[in-house]
Amino acid sequence: MMMAEANPAAPKHFPVSWDQFHRDARALAWRLAAAGPFSAIICVTRGGLVPAAIVARELNVRMIETVCVESYSGSGVGRQGDLRVLKGISDAVTAGTHGGGQGVLIVDDLVDTGKTARVVRDLVPKAHFATVYAKPMGRPLVDTFITEVSQDTWIFFPWDTGLAFQPPIREGG
Repeated sequence: MMMAEANPAAPKHFPVSWDQFHRDARALAWRLAAAGPFSAIICVTRGGLVPAAIVARELNVRMIETVCVESYSGSGVGRQGDLRVLKGISDAVTAGTHGGGQGVLIVDDLVDTGKTARVVRDLVPKAHFATVYAKPMGRPLVDTFITEVSQDTWIFFPWDTGLAFQPPIREGG
């Protein structure tokens, strides 16, 4: 019987459960506790909403802002479209005592190519940028992350998936 060879061009899949994501987001908060204190959190929507809520709770940060950037459009896994800032950051967070983002924490679920991270970092250049997961192309743009995955890995977050059978890896899963 002949074994099928792995296709190096095929993306790897990394499914993350709610439990695992919660543990990873709390681990991020532990790392960030030493980097703070932070007076505000800016979460990058939509992926940053869940980790930002967990980090805000753990670090007792009450001022939470969103920046809405659309980078994945259309249907299909891994299809990245043009970047659009749908909602910017309020002056209450970017100006005054936070001057350029000093003392502000940006939270997102993942830094992938770094395109979204670059747009957000340019809005608040002095902010501390943290993600739960990082890929090599985007990693230089974040200050803190928990887990690095290869560039060809697609992470299936728990809010993007439902319960379904997963075939064993050797059977094409």
